[in-house]
Amino acid sequence: MAHVNSRVQKHRDALRMAGLRLVQIWVPDTRRPDFAQECRRQSLLAAQADMADTDMQHFMNDALADLDGWTE
Repeated sequence: MAHVNSRVQKHRDALRMAGLRLVQIWVPDTRRPDFAQECRRQSLLAAQADMADTDMQHFMNDALADLDGWTE
């Protein structure tokens, strides 16, 4: 086990030397039985908020209009 820990530490040290730092975050558990239902609920709330924000709709339409004829 010490060999694995040593390799992990060496890898982490190399990342730190490259200017990175470890960040741990909590994320939703996609295995929960109510995960899909909660995604739908939040998506509906976001869609309702978007539909109520006419200024944002106009902004998005204007932004899309600017893309006409755009190529890579």
